[in-house]
Amino acid sequence: MKIKKPPHILVIHLKRFKYIEQLGRYKKLSYRVVFPLELKLSNTMEDSDIEYSLFAVVVHVGSGPNHGHYVSLVKSHNHWLFFDDENVEMIDESAVQTFFGSAQEYSSNTDHGYILFYESITATNKS
Repeated sequence: MKIKKPPHILVIHLKRFKYIEQLGRYKKLSYRVVFPLELKLSNTMEDSDIEYSLFAVVVHVGSGPNHGHYVSLVKSHNHWLFFDDENVEMIDESAVQTFFGSAQEYSSNTDHGYILFYESITATNKS
């Protein structure tokens, strides 16, 4: 499949919930998903490759889909900000990786990246 015109903003939704038939309910998937700060999509464009830069992450905090809390990470003016309701704090870029998920199925860490927002840096450079 080839993309004729890439989006300026690329949104990736990670599957973090799965319906478990035996339990009759949804379960949160806490698997580790390492999402890059820079993303290059190769062999998807008719003319060339395209590069994206991560600029926001929606994070689900909690153990299940029916309860929990959402926070967000946003990159603004080359600084990462952590938004939790009315609280906003600057965080180090390396802190983004703490939201990749857990290497173990059962973990006390329930803060997982859920929706990723990337901005095209290839198109910006060509403008």
